[in-house]
Amino acid sequence: METISESLAHTQGRIARACQACGRPPGEVTLLAVGKTKPWEAIAQAAAAGQRNFGENYVQEGVDKIAQWQAQRDSAPGDAAGGLQGLQWHLIGPLQSNKTRVVAQHFDWVHSIDRLKIAQRLSEQRPAELPPLQVCLQVNISGQSSKSGVAPAQALALAQAVQALPRLRLRGLMSVPEPADDEVARRAPHRALRELRDELQRRDPRLQLPVLSMGMSDDLEAAIAEGATLVRIGTAIFGSRTTAHAPN
Repeated sequence: METISESLAHTQGRIARACQACGRPPGEVTLLAVGKTKPWEAIAQAAAAGQRNFGENYVQEGVDKIAQWQAQRDSAPGDAAGGLQGLQWHLIGPLQSNKTRVVAQHFDWVHSIDRLKIAQRLSEQRPAELPPLQVCLQVNISGQSSKSGVAPAQALALAQAVQALPRLRLRGLMSVPEPADDEVARRAPHRALRELRDELQRRDPRLQLPVLSMGMSDDLEAAIAEGATLVRIGTAIFGSRTTAHAPN
């Protein structure tokens, strides 16, 4: 069985090969390690191996890990503390209105903005001493009833409204397509998200949306081929989920 450090290296190799295959520099793609249901100790191992961006699906689980990270970072001696500096925390799961304050206070990124109300609350509740919260709009790119996200037809209006909020910085788009069995089907929703991003920027040149948060353990190559700049990888780094659900 691979260690977390070995799994990280293997995943980084996949990213590098996928970038090479489509003529992109590997530095264009950020690896987001998703620790859903995994303990802080697993995150700490990844951080010790050099990983700096971590994604969480559940608000409370993420807040608990951030608190553990801060406590360990602040109490660790010298070199050990250095290995815990500079971590970035991304919320990639659904966000309810009653959870916005704690998210605004603790996370660096939110990928799952799909309603203006959520964005407004995050902006109002982001502490003044912190930098603006980095956000992406989650788009239901394939129109599945089982998926969250703004409809593509409403994405421009939401993007314009979110960009105007003072304590947020709109960075791009995110999607969670249904799994697919072949490369053509895997690439199609990622291509659609990239084309939507390009269309939004054409229709409103004030929108700067460099981030395409798309691609997971099973389809990162397809996502990178279609322009992903951030891939969200959990199972390939940390292994299968240890529990079916954690409270949000």
